[in-house]
Amino acid sequence: MDKDRYDRGLKMRKQVLGAEYVDKALSNVDDFNRDFQRLLTEYCWGEWADDTLKPRERSLINLGMIGALGKMEEFGTHVRGALNNGLTPNEIRAVIQHVLMYCGAPIAVDCFRTAKPIIDAHLKKK
Repeated sequence: MDKDRYDRGLKMRKQVLGAEYVDKALSNVDDFNRDFQRLLTEYCWGEWADDTLKPRERSLINLGMIGALGKMEEFGTHVRGALNNGLTPNEIRAVIQHVLMYCGAPIAVDCFRTAKPIIDAHLKKK
């Protein structure tokens, strides 16, 4: 394990998804998912820490890709992350509309259904 990359990844993962979410995920580590969580933190989030693309830009890309894949639980997680990274609800709406144009209405409908309560809760906190 590359400890420096893991530490950068953990810091970025908590910055984007929130420390509470990440701490909960890591508190559930066991023999079955230990390596998965390490790889996710070290490699996926460690690469997020690369400053070629800013977290805000990565969030835009992630929403489009995850939405296109139709992975709504993960899409919701990344809507929260996108809001933490400074995307506005209007920008998230625009991404979902882009998903509509390239991937179709059923997936975009699911994206809107997933994003709406998350955005509403975020706006209530403000």
